[in-house]
Amino acid sequence: MRKKRALLKFKTLVEDAICKNYLVDKPKKSKRNAKEQQQQLREDISLWGVPLLPSRDHEGTEIVLLKFLKANNYKVRSAFYMLRKVMKWRKEYGTDSILDEDLLTRDNDELKDVVHTGSTDKQGRPLYYTVYGAFKDKALCTKVLGTEESRENFLRLKVQNLEKSIKQLSFKSGGVDSIVQITDLKNFPAPMKELSSISKKIVTLFQSNYPGIINKNILINVPFWYYTSRVVTKKLMNPRARKKFILARPSNVTQTLSKYIPIEQVPAQYGGLKRDNDVEFSPEDKALEHRIRANAVGHVNIPVTESGVMIVWDYTVVGWDVSFKEQFIPDDEGSYTILIRGGKVKRPTENARNSYYISEPGKIVITVESSSYARKKVYYRFKTKPISAEQFFLGADAETTA
Repeated sequence: MRKKRALLKFKTLVEDAICKNYLVDKPKKSKRNAKEQQQQLREDISLWGVPLLPSRDHEGTEIVLLKFLKANNYKVRSAFYMLRKVMKWRKEYGTDSILDEDLLTRDNDELKDVVHTGSTDKQGRPLYYTVYGAFKDKALCTKVLGTEESRENFLRLKVQNLEKSIKQLSFKSGGVDSIVQITDLKNFPAPMKELSSISKKIVTLFQSNYPGIINKNILINVPFWYYTSRVVTKKLMNPRARKKFILARPSNVTQTLSKYIPIEQVPAQYGGLKRDNDVEFSPEDKALEHRIRANAVGHVNIPVTESGVMIVWDYTVVGWDVSFKEQFIPDDEGSYTILIRGGKVKRPTENARNSYYISEPGKIVITVESSSYARKKVYYRFKTKPISAEQFFLGADAETTA
């Protein structure tokens, strides 16, 4: 009941502020069609693509206003003050046109691998990546953070990508209205003044101007020194903010990400199945799951009932640190079992992928042996392609034969 009253009061304040032209700034007076111009201005005032005038009855207005109320523990005046500050900042910062800015130039093209968006989590929330490990390159670090101008450009690039993610949101009942931020701290340089300063500025800017937009902050490959400092910091946060921060040490990256993101959408460098420019599989090619008990051996069987095809398989073991082998076992007991590949893998740089030409019906068997006391999950997928033996062994692309 208290929350409903707060929302009603907040909507009344916002309506009054827009109608009396003091939510953002007072418009310049014009004798010509002043009344019509003011009405148009009221209707055009929006945030994240959602009209803010409550009397327009847009289904997204309440959703947006609730984000400000929740961020301020349903204190109406605080939420209203925050909304006004956000609207003023957006006008001064030029966020409505920031997507049109070309912030990646020939001089800082490397930043496209530092800040980028890609795929969604299990609830359809856009993923927003920041890969700070790239700053282990001192030359890049100096180029990006060495001057006030370059630091401001990096900050604008972060805001631009956040605004790009917001464009994918749907502010309606049952819609996706928040994103997931993933920060990779692998090879993160030791604390340095410039990086520490810009990181704090980014956190403050996002918290102050994007309430409720970031659903989770997942920090992966967290160094021990950073992990301990963050654990202390989290204890000082309020429970709502604390739930948004998730820390994953290098050994738990795949396990953490796969909890929130489909394994087909987790990048290969993080133990998932997603590869850049993949010509074999797409995120729509769903993976199957096979569980292995602690300190046990598991077998993944992939039957192939037709001959004259190439089979391609793709798999990852959450946590790895296992021994494995890939075999082809023919259905004909008089034929030989073929060992395709085997070895021991502790922590690979990407998922395992292989292919084999099937000259007779049988099955591919992937054997995974774990000596760990923890259970293991194997995610795998496969497909077959008609191909001639000559094409396969010459390494040619698989083509459908007539």
